[in-house]
Amino acid sequence: WLHKPIMGYLRKFHNQTACTMVPDDNLRRDLAEYGFKNVTVVARGVDTRLFNPAHRSEALRAEWGLAPGDLAVLHVGRLAPEKNLLTLQSAFEAIARQQPRARLIVVGDGPSLKSLQQAMPQAHFAGMRHGEDLARHYASGDLFLFPSQSETYGNVTTEAMASGLPVLAFDYAAAHQLIEPQVHGALAALGDEAAFIRQAQALALDTDARRAMGRAALARAQSLGWGRIIDAVESVYAGVIAAQAVPPSSLQRRNAATPAPQQV
Repeated sequence: WLHKPIMGYLRKFHNQTACTMVPDDNLRRDLAEYGFKNVTVVARGVDTRLFNPAHRSEALRAEWGLAPGDLAVLHVGRLAPEKNLLTLQSAFEAIARQQPRARLIVVGDGPSLKSLQQAMPQAHFAGMRHGEDLARHYASGDLFLFPSQSETYGNVTTEAMASGLPVLAFDYAAAHQLIEPQVHGALAALGDEAAFIRQAQALALDTDARRAMGRAALARAQSLGWGRIIDAVESVYAGVIAAQAVPPSSLQRRNAATPAPQQV
């Protein structure tokens, strides 16, 4: 019942500004439907110097129990019920039936950790990782599964792509914005968990396609480096300043009409 007055307040506030920046076109359309004006898309960035395939580590893969050529299926994120982790479990079980030597690597922590460990005893739970250690885990995988349907964006999608991984996700948020199916990975319709599982199996079986998609995902992520994102933000600022600037002739007329201050 508070939705209407809160949206009314936010709309009035934002519509007094020269521009409101949002991270994707879906949010821009949603806000436009609520009457928000001057909404501009500026994508979120990813640290392409940190997250990149150069951090791939065969030593780390060996710690995971993988031999050269074995499939490492990666998931990174908060381990909580709203992250749709049962679909992750079902998708990997379907992969493992076809590729028994495949290994699921789960990076993250949360309230669902213990139940997942009990349900998937063969998976490797790496816990929380940060910085270059996290980058090594991304780059050492072969396929990234992201079954969440409750994200506002999903930064892990861009981090995985920048690490050279094909991504399977549901068709919304960052995945909808960045992934072209069969080019950078695969998308399942929101809510279609059976399709998600089928596509996980297909990606797991096709090594050549996965590698090609990983290269394409890396190239796509390179356009999201923070340098380009900052340039885009500065461009928006410059456009707003130019639109609001007072023409020199107007400034001269204003100064001429302003009485000179009296000396005291």
